[in-house]
Amino acid sequence: MSIAIRADKPVKNKPALRLVSTLNIDREEWLSVRKNGIGGSDAAAAVGLSPYKSQLELWLEKTGRDADLEQPDPNDTTHPVFWGTLLEPIVAAAYTQQTGNRVRKVNAVLRHPTVPFMLANLDREVVGVPGVQILECKTAGEFGSRLWKDGVPEYVQLQVQHQLAVTGKEAGDVAVLLCGQSLQVHRIERDDVLISRLIELEAQFWRYVETDSPPPADGSESADRALRCLYPRDAGTTVDFSDDRNLSAAFADLVSVRADIETREQLEAKLKQRLQQAMGEGSRALFETGSVTYKRSKDGSGIDLKRLLAEHPELETKYAIVKPGSRRFVISV
Repeated sequence: MSIAIRADKPVKNKPALRLVSTLNIDREEWLSVRKNGIGGSDAAAAVGLSPYKSQLELWLEKTGRDADLEQPDPNDTTHPVFWGTLLEPIVAAAYTQQTGNRVRKVNAVLRHPTVPFMLANLDREVVGVPGVQILECKTAGEFGSRLWKDGVPEYVQLQVQHQLAVTGKEAGDVAVLLCGQSLQVHRIERDDVLISRLIELEAQFWRYVETDSPPPADGSESADRALRCLYPRDAGTTVDFSDDRNLSAAFADLVSVRADIETREQLEAKLKQRLQQAMGEGSRALFETGSVTYKRSKDGSGIDLKRLLAEHPELETKYAIVKPGSRRFVISV
C-alpha cells in the first residue's frame, strides 16, 4: 500500500514555529509534548503505512490510553530504541566524515506554521550546504536492514517528507547504519504533491483524536495489542448483532476464512511430511526452485517444575505470582 499521488497546488515553504525547547526537557516531558500532534516518526502510522505501528495504537498514544501498552525501556541494551539513541550522534558524525557536510542539533520541537497538529523533532540540521537542510539518522540491525535493500523504506520517506513539510525545507539526507558496519546516505527531495496528500491523510487521522473516536483496526499485531489494551476485560454481557448486516457478513466471512486456513494447513502438513519422509536422515534437500533443511536443534536444559513443587511444596506459596488473564476470541457456529 502507498499514498496515492494527486495533482494539487504546491505547499508554500514557510519556516516552522519553535513550539518547545528541548534543551532542559526529560524524556517523559518530551513524550507528553508529542501527544499534542503528529511527529515525523508518527507520519507513516498516522496514514496506515507503518510496518511497526497501527493507526489504532497511535491513537491510543495520542489520546493518553497507552498506559497499559508495553513501552520500550530507553536503558534496555537489548532493545533497538537504546541503540538508536546511543548511535545517533555517531551516525551524524560519520555522515559528516563521509560527506563533508556540517550538522548541528535543533534543540526544539517544531510546529508547522499553518497546520497546528504537525510537529517535528529533527535529528540534525545540515549547515551551509546548498540543496539539503535536514539529516535523519537511522540504525538497522539484521532484520531491519532488509527493509533498506531497495533504498529508503516508505515509512522513512514519509517521515522525511513530513519534516520537510513542517520546516519548509527543500531536501533531507537519510544516513542509515546497517548492521553496525555500513553507512549509507540517501537524498530525499521535497515533493509538494505528496506533502499535500500527506497533510490531508494526517488530518483525517487527527480528527479521530479530536473526536475521541478510535480508527478501525487493520489486522496487524499492533492493532491486536491496541485492542487488548483498549478492552482488557469483558463485562459478562451479550451484544446482539443479528440485525447488523455488515457485522453479520464479517462474521460469516471470518468463519469461511478460518475453514479455508484449516484446509490449507492440512495440505501444508501433508506436503511437508512427504518431503520429510523422502529426506529420511538427510540434513538438506535441493529442488529445482529452492531447498530445505531438516536439522536437529541443540539439546536444551530446563527445570522439572512439577517434580520440584512435589518435593518442595512450600516453594509454590513463597514464589507464587499472579498472571493476569487475557480475553479469548472463540467462534461458535
